[in-house]
Amino acid sequence: MSHDRHSELGIHPLSEGEPQQRQQMMRRARVVLVVVLLLLAAGAARTVISRVANARELQAGTAERAKMFVRVAPVRSSAEGQTLALPGTLQGFVQSPISARSGGYLKRWTKDIGAEVKKGELLAELDTPEIDQQLTQALAAREQAASSMELARSSMARWEALRKKDAVSQQELDERRSAFAQASANLAAADANVGRLRQVEGFKRIVAPFSGIITRRNVDVGDLIDPGAGRALFVLSQTDPLRVYVNVPQSYANLVKPGQQVTVTQSELRGRKFEGKVARTAGAIDAATRSMQVEVTLSNADHALLPGAFVQVALPIKPSGALLVAADTLMFRRDGTLVAAVDPHNQVRLKKLRLGRNFGQTVEVLDGLQGDEHLILNPSDALAEGDQVEPTLEQPKEPEKQKAAS
Repeated sequence: MSHDRHSELGIHPLSEGEPQQRQQMMRRARVVLVVVLLLLAAGAARTVISRVANARELQAGTAERAKMFVRVAPVRSSAEGQTLALPGTLQGFVQSPISARSGGYLKRWTKDIGAEVKKGELLAELDTPEIDQQLTQALAAREQAASSMELARSSMARWEALRKKDAVSQQELDERRSAFAQASANLAAADANVGRLRQVEGFKRIVAPFSGIITRRNVDVGDLIDPGAGRALFVLSQTDPLRVYVNVPQSYANLVKPGQQVTVTQSELRGRKFEGKVARTAGAIDAATRSMQVEVTLSNADHALLPGAFVQVALPIKPSGALLVAADTLMFRRDGTLVAAVDPHNQVRLKKLRLGRNFGQTVEVLDGLQGDEHLILNPSDALAEGDQVEPTLEQPKEPEKQKAAS
C-alpha cells in the first residue's frame, strides 16, 4: 500500500539516494572553494611578498645610489724642498749682430748660416771705391804737407844762421819758426787723416769678433752696405756655454742665490736634463712684473741645445715647514678659499684657509688646518657642511719634487 501511495505521489523508489548525492556535491564544492581560496591567498601572499621585496630592494638601491663616494688625501708637511719651475729662453753666451763700419757694395761672403767660425776669420768683403779714392787723396795731401814742412824747416835753419850774423831781425826769425810749426801740425793732421782712412779701409773685410756659429745672414753679393743704416750683415752666437734669463716671482726671490745648481729641460729633448748654475741675480724686484731677473749658465758641449729655444728651468727651494695641500682640494667660493675635510663620522667640514706660495700641484697653507685632516679631492660645488660621504683614501704617490707654476 505504501508502494501504491508513493506511486500516486509520483515519487520513484530510487530517489531516496539524492540527498546523499547532493551532500557529496556540496562537500566537493566546498573543497573546491577552499582550494580556490587557498590558491588566491597564496597568489596574494606571493604578490605582497614580491612587492615588499621589490620595495626593500628599491629602497636599498636608492640609499646606495644616494651615498656620496669621495676620494680623500691627507695634509702633508713640506719637509722636503720644493722645485720652482719657470719658463725661459736660451741665449748664446755671447750674441752679437755683425755690422759694417765702411760703406760700399758686398763683394763676396764666405760664411753662411750654421757655419762655425773662429775669432778673426773672414766673413765677407766689401768693395769700397769711394774710400779708396779718399785714401789716395789723403796720401797726396800728406805728401804736400810733408814738402811744406821740409821747406819751412830749411827756411827756419837759414834764418837762424842769418840771425847769428845779425843780418835779419828777431821778428823775421820768429815768423819762420811759426811757419815751421804750422807746417809740422799740417803734416800731423794729414798723417791722422791717412790713418783714419786706412782703418776705415780695413773695415771692408768683415771678420768674426769671437768664435761661434753664424745664426743669420742678411745680405748677398751686390747689396749696398750703408754703415749709417744700422743693418746687421750677420748674427754671430757663442753656443757653448749658453745662458738663460728667468723671472723669479717676488715670493721666491729671496730663496734664489748665486751658485745654486739648477736643472734645465726642453720638451723636445725627452729624457734629457741639463745641469746649470745660477750665475747672478738682479738683486732687485722689477716694479712692473713684481719679479727678479736671474741669469743661469749651462754647458752645451754637444750643441744639443739651440739658442732661442724655449726651456723649463727648475730652481731648488729650501723647505719652509708649512703644510701643503693638493691644488685640486681647493674650493673658491664667496666666503674665500675653502677645503672640505672629512671628520671621523664621515661628515663634511668646510674649512677656510689662508694660502701661501703656489707650487703647482700643491699649495702652501699658512693658516686654517691642524695637519691631521683628510681633504676631499675635486670637491663638488654642491658639497655642503655636514653632508654624509663615503671616503676612499687616495694612495700617496712618490713623484719627483713638486714644481711650482709661475
